[in-house]
Amino acid sequence: MNENRKSREIGIVLGSTSDIDKVSSLFSVLDEFEVPYEVAIISAHRTPHLLREYAKDAPSRGVKVIIAAAGLSAALPGALAAEVDLPVIGLPISTPPLNGVEALLAMAQMPPGVPVASVGIDSGKNAALLALRILALYRPELYERLAGYRENLARDVLEKAGLLRDKGLPVWVPEKEET
Repeated sequence: MNENRKSREIGIVLGSTSDIDKVSSLFSVLDEFEVPYEVAIISAHRTPHLLREYAKDAPSRGVKVIIAAAGLSAALPGALAAEVDLPVIGLPISTPPLNGVEALLAMAQMPPGVPVASVGIDSGKNAALLALRILALYRPELYERLAGYRENLARDVLEKAGLLRDKGLPVWVPEKEET
């Protein structure tokens, strides 16, 4: 999203440009909700000076939540959380040899005082939705849009169950649909 530099509410930090494809659902959700974001490519190990600069300046740019995507040792989310007092959401990226499990564990096992929220491996959509829920604490219109999004998800599940029932499968579907 190409918004005014001061208006970006979510900072997305990737450890490598090779992670772009694995986090594309994150961009789609944020675009759908029209929430401005910025993307930075920063390696916790190769460019620690950029990490510190990014973290220090993020609040002044309007960033309220940071999503940090990383694979392997996944130091990026924790390093950011150590440098800034904003919510940091870790997004583990699947990479060989352990397909992202090592990244997930690294994000989930942060030391006391350096909290990082974490979503599932390659779960860009959930990272975006968690960031939006955090922002919704201060934006009632975003809270309402998220409620509608959740209702649409429930409606979709019921519709798909009804289609299976219509094909003759013994699928239970509630008499009165609740959302």
